[in-house]
Amino acid sequence: METRAGDPGPFAHFDLSRVDSPAFVVDAARLRANLSVLADVRDRAGIKMLAALKAFSMWSTAPIIGEYLDGVCTSGLWEARLAGEFYDGEITTYCAAYKPEDLDEILRLSDHVVFNSPQQIVRCSAIIAAARDRGVIFDIGLRINPLHPTGEVPRYDPCAPHSRLGFPIDQLTEEHFELIDGLHMHTLCEQDFEPLRETWDVAFDYLEPFFGQFDWINLGGGHHITRADYQRDELVQFLIDLKDDTGAEVYLEPGEAVALDAGILVGTLLDLGDNGMPVAITDISATCHMPDVIEAPYRPAMLGEIPREGGDLMAGSANPPEAPAFAGEQGIVRLGGPSCLAGDVIGDYRFATGPRVGQRFAFLDQAHYSMVKTTTFNGVALPSIWLWDSDTDSLECIKRFTYEDFRDRLS
Repeated sequence: METRAGDPGPFAHFDLSRVDSPAFVVDAARLRANLSVLADVRDRAGIKMLAALKAFSMWSTAPIIGEYLDGVCTSGLWEARLAGEFYDGEITTYCAAYKPEDLDEILRLSDHVVFNSPQQIVRCSAIIAAARDRGVIFDIGLRINPLHPTGEVPRYDPCAPHSRLGFPIDQLTEEHFELIDGLHMHTLCEQDFEPLRETWDVAFDYLEPFFGQFDWINLGGGHHITRADYQRDELVQFLIDLKDDTGAEVYLEPGEAVALDAGILVGTLLDLGDNGMPVAITDISATCHMPDVIEAPYRPAMLGEIPREGGDLMAGSANPPEAPAFAGEQGIVRLGGPSCLAGDVIGDYRFATGPRVGQRFAFLDQAHYSMVKTTTFNGVALPSIWLWDSDTDSLECIKRFTYEDFRDRLS
């Protein structure tokens, strides 16, 4: 999977020795810059913009997000609790299936509760009615599947064949709209404007007979709005036209775009050997700290990596371990983690100097999804979390994890 993120920005001048290893470092100034772009799109289009906690839920930055956006979207009870405790604005909650014992609190915490199927709404109708009888105010939404796949990797495409996410749009009937206040449609993953437009062209034909029967439509996340080359003017006009066509309030809920290029993951080379090529063990684990490197797969960009001989290095391009990208070139080393998993391999990299044991390095664009997906498999330590402001150079350690954090997850 290719990603076009990986802009070092002010991190190009950050002294990696200022923080622990391993450590996530998030730049508050870059967060503000991303949020400003999202707020500008929101204001010009006259829509509402939410931050997706599933991608970036570093709640110490909630006050920054609250300065710019209209609220957050969550993926279940615990994220909804986090939102209610720390974040300002509206809360939209979607889950592929709710446990009945969780739903009452979710309804209390959320402004919009989105279901994955109309039959689930019917089964939960007594819980919904009881909450409303107590004076709890919320909307009910239905996630739809436009059945139009556009993603590069099927496992990340909610519209892939036989997807479990969303109610097939070709099964919608008048009766379904009697159950709901709005529609939710999340179909993208790190994509430009054109896949959104194509998907809406398909959805339009199915939904046009129901225009005026829903109060809002949420176009979900996966929009790479804060990337420098994203077609923001086209998006703004599209959103204006969509509001006019449907008569509904429009929401976007970007996740990755909030924290795009706003964080790095700092590590250290622990050991260096040779097995047909230089191989290094680091205190960063793909398995434990960057699981999308294996799951997508993709190759994260490294801070300060020099271009390959004869051409530029494609930051973030796929680089399967089975095919070294720079075999035989000077300075290339395969980086892997400290865990026992044979596949705990990050990729092959060309160092400007070294590599040498004890050397610090960092991977770019690691604030979103990496932070929320970390695990302690094998007892591998979790990276500490730091908040840096590249405008003022202030640096604060937000969280260090200890053995007790690992121990207390177990029984």
